[in-house]
Amino acid sequence: MVTFTSFPPPQTSASHGRVKHHPDVEDDVAMDLDYEELSGSGSRLTCPGDYITSSQAFMRGHGTYVENEEVIASVAGTVERVNKLVTVRAIRTRYNPEVGDLVVGRITEVQPKRWKVDANSRQDAVLMLSSVNLPGGIQRRKLESDELQMRTFFEEGDLLVAEVQAFFSDGAMSLHTRSLKYGKLRNGQIVTVPPILVRRLKSHFISLPCGVDLILGLNGYIWVSKHVKENDQEGEEGFDAEAVYSNQNDDIDYATRVAISRVTNIIRVLAAHFVPLTDTILLEAYEWVVDQELGTKEILLDETGELFVAALTGGRE
Repeated sequence: MVTFTSFPPPQTSASHGRVKHHPDVEDDVAMDLDYEELSGSGSRLTCPGDYITSSQAFMRGHGTYVENEEVIASVAGTVERVNKLVTVRAIRTRYNPEVGDLVVGRITEVQPKRWKVDANSRQDAVLMLSSVNLPGGIQRRKLESDELQMRTFFEEGDLLVAEVQAFFSDGAMSLHTRSLKYGKLRNGQIVTVPPILVRRLKSHFISLPCGVDLILGLNGYIWVSKHVKENDQEGEEGFDAEAVYSNQNDDIDYATRVAISRVTNIIRVLAAHFVPLTDTILLEAYEWVVDQELGTKEILLDETGELFVAALTGGRE
């Protein structure tokens, strides 16, 4: 009597080149792999259409969509995870303001009782005349004479640092400069970086040991200037309006000018390599440049920039 024995079917690989595991352990293994990939210390860059993780292990957030039970990136940016929520923050995007944010802006227009300010957002911000410091004390009432002299305080092209106070019905920011740490900016230069690179810190006013002050605007505008002593900023009532609203820069010595240019180029290199900007990384970057005795122009060289960023990121891992 002849009997026929059935052989087990040959094993086939899963789609997309992935290895199939036992149904009881497949989800756990996939989740572990995804956690390892998404929990790295560095930011993971992704492009539109790139696979991020499994939709069964994570929930999709902004900048993603689900296809074939997979979370796919819909924009180019960095992958961020909060618990099981995965989002992609776009690299190129306008600044989304929040109340209390510190921003650096430029006056674009002088209007009745207000200034229009370019703050790198979707629309110009508004600085009301009632929201600034005026001579004679910060609590006094704004008079018609103040409105006639608005250009003596801010005029087109002036740079300032301010705080987001509120929002109008159309979504425009309302700014204020009711503190002497805010107001007109002088004795420096501005650098523009993607807003995503500026992290929220305890203080966005940074003083480097080289005699340079930094103001990290959350809107992506960074102000690099000559160091100002804290004693010169005290005494808000009866302050010297001519000094606060002056358009004349102070005399800056050659060493300070070189330091300002060096810090500016460091920020440009870090932004070009998509390195988040914090007080710690900026201090480490400046110390590295000084140790290597690099000139101001040498920092911008491609080879130097790659070594520079590799040294910083390697030291932080």
